[in-house]
Amino acid sequence: MAAPRDAPGSALAPFASRAFLVIWLASVVGNLGTWMRDVASGWVMTSLSPSPVMVALVQAAASLPAMLLALPAGVLADLIDRRRLLLQVQVFLTCVSLVLAVFAGAGLLTPWLLLALVLAGGMAAALAAPAWQTSVPELVPRAHLRAAVALNSTGFNVSRAVGPALGGLVLTTLGVAATYAADALSYVAVIAALLWWRREVPQSTVPPESVPGALRAGLRYALHAPPLRRVLLRAAVFFAFGAAHWALLPLVARQVLEGGAGLYGLLLGGIGFGAVGGALLLPLLRARLGGGDAVLVAGSLASAAAQAGLALTPSAPFAIGICILAGIGWIMALTTLNATAQAVLPDWVRGRGLALYLTVFSGGMTVGSIGWGQLATVIGIAPALLVAASAGALAAIAMRVRPLPAGEASLDPSHHWPEPVLAMEPSRDGPVAVTVEYRVPPERHAAFRAAIAPLGQARRRDGAMAWGVFVDAEDPARIVEWFLLASWAEHQRQHARVTQADRDVQQALRAFHDGPPPRVTHLLALAPEARP
Repeated sequence: MAAPRDAPGSALAPFASRAFLVIWLASVVGNLGTWMRDVASGWVMTSLSPSPVMVALVQAAASLPAMLLALPAGVLADLIDRRRLLLQVQVFLTCVSLVLAVFAGAGLLTPWLLLALVLAGGMAAALAAPAWQTSVPELVPRAHLRAAVALNSTGFNVSRAVGPALGGLVLTTLGVAATYAADALSYVAVIAALLWWRREVPQSTVPPESVPGALRAGLRYALHAPPLRRVLLRAAVFFAFGAAHWALLPLVARQVLEGGAGLYGLLLGGIGFGAVGGALLLPLLRARLGGGDAVLVAGSLASAAAQAGLALTPSAPFAIGICILAGIGWIMALTTLNATAQAVLPDWVRGRGLALYLTVFSGGMTVGSIGWGQLATVIGIAPALLVAASAGALAAIAMRVRPLPAGEASLDPSHHWPEPVLAMEPSRDGPVAVTVEYRVPPERHAAFRAAIAPLGQARRRDGAMAWGVFVDAEDPARIVEWFLLASWAEHQRQHARVTQADRDVQQALRAFHDGPPPRVTHLLALAPEARP
């Protein structure tokens, strides 16, 4: 019997959530419009300026902001209402496309005006990307998160496969202005869906973060969160090698297969078709392969095999089939990395963590594309693809020593820390030192030190500037853990950031402790005396 549509293992399970279905359909429509706009912009620039540099700048203006603005956009996604941010961005993008339509219809577009408007659209899209990503866990149950990420990737690939062709059709039959107007109309669908979505904004009882402070907190979290660091490392390795066939595919179509734009479109369509099929098969593949790390390795090896196939392809039909394999491998790896990044991030820092992931994605694709392009210039297209395939396969196997985290730890706030009872009002700006006293027999010190190490990472991850553990030389059974925070407000935020997984670590430490609960002390910086 087929799995029910809302079963956790079903690829279509997220569609059981009406909110996810509505937002997904709207995003597909919006992405269709974006691809149509990109086709029109590239075509218009070829008529406004014959310079290849100016034509290339159109793509650069659309994609560069994604790498430069990802982290600030992640901060915004965590600090303000994501739905409101997305609405504002969609309204701005609608205005950009309407301006393009009006100026194109009036024949007033210039190369630099076109670039400026494309850059504005790219910046707005970059600001919205983390907010879109962080909204997914709010739309589906946790059990459906991986399938929801896969469906988002599927929707994007459907848009990428259909959008350029639809844009070309509208461009040919109705003209440039109508293509830009169609893009503006697509944003109306997204705006309507966002207005329909009644997002419940979580209420916070802790002091709000400033933008600079939130930026520092996001970087600090990534530095002291091993699961996220592992995801970023594996993503950097995959994208660096996976970029090769994306960068060299136009040259494969033109120079290796001696085809034209039509063949290039078919090759891209093959990747899109493979990605859609791979996304639908992903739950089955994950169950058969036994977890996310195995799926990532299999996707990396499939991508490497496709690169080798493109290097050795004897014909265009064979190359299209190889591109289907490339699409399957790409969606296996991309969805696994994206879903794991989602699973290892708590809500308070989700936008910033995903922004770092998007930065690694954009940076890996950009640097990788440049590197493989340069190598192809020196040794040729086919040899460069073979080098990428061999190195990518070896890297995928070697990275098994750094497996992806399972992403199954509970990261919901535990709220198990009692609120401290203070006899004085803490300063808003002064640092805070917190000590926790344990009673541990000396013969258990080594085991206790190993057990408390993950807690030290959690303290730093959630706000501590420094952390340490000391033993009392006069009373060896007395062990003092201490950590230092920048302010009392930061300590309040730290209380709210402690997860249920952290609580489990702290409860495990209690097994080493003899006597009543460990004594917690809050030390405030002694303010200097006011001068007359």
